[in-house]
Amino acid sequence: MSNSIDFRGKIRILEMIDRPSLGGGQTALLLLASHLDRRQFEVFISSGGGGPLVEESGKAGIPHFRVSLGKKFSPGVIKEIAELLRKMGISILHTHGGVAGFFGRLAARRARTPVVVHTLHGIHYLHYRTPGLRRLYILLEQMFSRLTDALILVCHADFQKAQKFRLAPVEKMFVIPNGIDLKTRFSPDEISLKRQSLRWPPDSPVVGTVARLHRQKGIDYLLEAAPFIFSAVPEARVAVVGDGPWDQKLRKKARRAGLEGKFYFLGERKEATELLSLFDIFVLPSLWEGLPFVLIEAASLQKPIVATAVDGVIEIIEDEKTGLLVPPRNPRALAEAVISLLLNREKARRLGEWAGSTIPPRFPLRRMVEQTASLYLELFLKQPRSSQGPLFH
Repeated sequence: MSNSIDFRGKIRILEMIDRPSLGGGQTALLLLASHLDRRQFEVFISSGGGGPLVEESGKAGIPHFRVSLGKKFSPGVIKEIAELLRKMGISILHTHGGVAGFFGRLAARRARTPVVVHTLHGIHYLHYRTPGLRRLYILLEQMFSRLTDALILVCHADFQKAQKFRLAPVEKMFVIPNGIDLKTRFSPDEISLKRQSLRWPPDSPVVGTVARLHRQKGIDYLLEAAPFIFSAVPEARVAVVGDGPWDQKLRKKARRAGLEGKFYFLGERKEATELLSLFDIFVLPSLWEGLPFVLIEAASLQKPIVATAVDGVIEIIEDEKTGLLVPPRNPRALAEAVISLLLNREKARRLGEWAGSTIPPRFPLRRMVEQTASLYLELFLKQPRSSQGPLFH
């Protein structure tokens, strides 16, 4: 880290998240950091090192600082982050997700960082199986709200839950939905060539998802739905793009079910959007969600969508108009919805086209960036002049 950076009086912001992968939270962080007005803000990114987020930060010209964020409490990590905040003269710390929020907000208090913003990309701890653990995390968020100037929720369902559990004073809570750039569409020839490179049968319809391999995403229910799909449409294939703690468990389950050769695990891929474009049907069998970027991306590519009717999903998809909604944890219903689209390609085409024309305009990147920037400025200007940093003018 160099001390010679010339900030020219801009407001310095550190966007922090734990893992350097490119999941929904990381995508939101990177889009925000890349599109904030450089005339007003000097933006930095911090996460664990060695993942695609680090590479993408470099491509965007945004300095990245590695911090070893883990789930175990570590005073050393708090000290490390506090030193980074002080050394870089950070005026606004924006943490994304629970781990970054825990360490970052404690460090910000230690460093006396003027403004602290926290985004919950889904309130995951409300879905923990152990009641005592759920209560602990609710209590922690209530306590940490005292160290937080603003709590951002990405969908109205999460805002309602945050109110219900009193995670923060209502005047500190803001709904700022995720927004995306409209994706480039790939030509049929490009899609055909990419499918060939993956050795997918050329005439096989592919049902696919892009998801972290975690209990939240319900991939095990997609595995249970797969035999029904293959029975009705033998030439079909299912593909999963993503990595995570359930990777080996899911692969083992697929082997036991005899799905090898028809159910593809593609791992984490930098070209996830390109792979999404290869799917004939996009499926998201999540048990809970915030506001999933991947559904908006699938819609922008005019993919017919099957998703579970949970949380922020129902704020994106309208059943039978922009996709098909099914109950969570129901592999039979999931399979029936997928099969109906595989066997009725005209309906699938119609759903995809309507999703493409109506969903992306409702979630523009510009709105997400402008609303967040306005919040930054409002909170920053509320601070006493002495706490705004010597380079602000």
